[in-house]
This record gives sequence, C-alpha cells and structure tokens, in this order.
Amino acid sequence: MRRLIAGNWKMHKTVSETREYIEKFLRLVEHPESREILLCPPFTSLYVAGEMLEGSGVKLGAQNCHYEKSGPYTGEVSPPMLKEVGCEYVIIGHSERRQLFGESDEVINKKLVACLEEGLRPILCVGETREEREAGMTFKVIETQVRLALSGIEEHTDRIDIAYEPVWAIGSGTPATPQDAVEVHTFIRQLLSEINPKNEGRTRILYGGSVKPQNAKEFMKHEEINGLLVGGASLDPESFAQIVYSF
Repeated sequence: MRRLIAGNWKMHKTVSETREYIEKFLRLVEHPESREILLCPPFTSLYVAGEMLEGSGVKLGAQNCHYEKSGPYTGEVSPPMLKEVGCEYVIIGHSERRQLFGESDEVINKKLVACLEEGLRPILCVGETREEREAGMTFKVIETQVRLALSGIEEHTDRIDIAYEPVWAIGSGTPATPQDAVEVHTFIRQLLSEINPKNEGRTRILYGGSVKPQNAKEFMKHEEINGLLVGGASLDPESFAQIVYSF
C-alpha cells in the first residue's frame, strides 16, 4: 500500500493560479511512483487541473460533494460531475463542513454511499475539538463519527481512507504530536477491524492538522500513519513537494 499525501487547497486559487501551481509542481514531483500524491483544488479549478494532471501520476480529488446524482440543489456538485472532470477522490466530512455548514454524521454517511456508487474513493475526516479532548472524550467522539459514517457500508471499508484531523490543530500552527496521532490511528485501526474483520489494513489512515515541511518527517516515521492531509502548506508547490518527499 502506497502512502497518500493529499493537498486540500480549501477556498484558494483561481483557475489561472491553479495552472501556474500545477506547471511548477509537476516539475518538482517528476517520479511520484513511490507514493501517491493527491491535489484537491476548489470546484472551479477541477476541470483545468484534471487536464493538466492527466498522465502525470498525480491524482485529482474534490473537497466535497452532494449525495444526489442530480436535482434541485442550488450550488451543489454531484459525484458524476466530479468523475467526469477526472476526480478519483473526494474529501468527506471535513471539520469545516461539520462545524461551519452543519453537516451531520447521517449526511456524511449518505455522501460516502454516493461516492462509492460512483467509483470515487472518499477520504473520511474525523476528529475531536479541544473541549472534547480536554474532557477525555477523544476516543468516544472518533468512534461515534466512524461508526455512523460507515453505517450500512461496513463491507466497503477497503475502498475508503480515513483522515484523523483533530479540530484543535487545524490551521492553529500547533499540530498534534506524532505520539498523539499514533495513539488515535491505532484506535481507528482496531475499530476498523471490529467493523470489518476482512479489511486487512487496506484503509489508509492519514494525519491532518498543521502539517508543514518541518514536521512531516516526524509523522511519517511511524508506520501507523499511512499518509498526510495537508492544508495551508499545500498551497505553495515547493512547500508541498518538500512534504511529499519528506520520507
């Protein structure tokens, strides 16, 4: 299993800025075979990014999707639309979607189902707030999020990746320690074994939350960490390339 390094651009970069980024980034990661690299631009840049990444070995993903294939959902984008522009991955349940846009575990479950039906590989994001962590609720929160998200699709966990993103670390500049991440990743792996004993470790578990070139290597030293979901540090091609080759 190749480790996955994913860049989530969030609401950054116009189409022209996307072109400029990818032109530079592809020169920096000419031989990506030893690891899987994923870029997740905003919706408006997916088409041009898909064209530019075709044949490069760098994968394309979206930051979100609706659970319906089509319909009266103004402002939404469906899995078939993403598939047609070259997406192979979709980030589902990011904490910003949960907190700022009120996405529930039930909605996240529907989105996972829709992605699997379309042949897209979801990256399910889970994580606790600082208040939940200080209250000793980290494992309870993670278990609830994972079990509800995977309800009814337990047999397909080998087609899903999970990103542990402690909410208190995202964008804070203060990541969890590698030891914190390993502890939660180990818990998630054990939970997946209960949910689907046939999984056999085929779900990659990524860490996300203030990952930078300076700390990426420390996280990737641990075999329990199967990759990274990178936010702000993925917005600069040189910075993201350093993270890609940090291990």
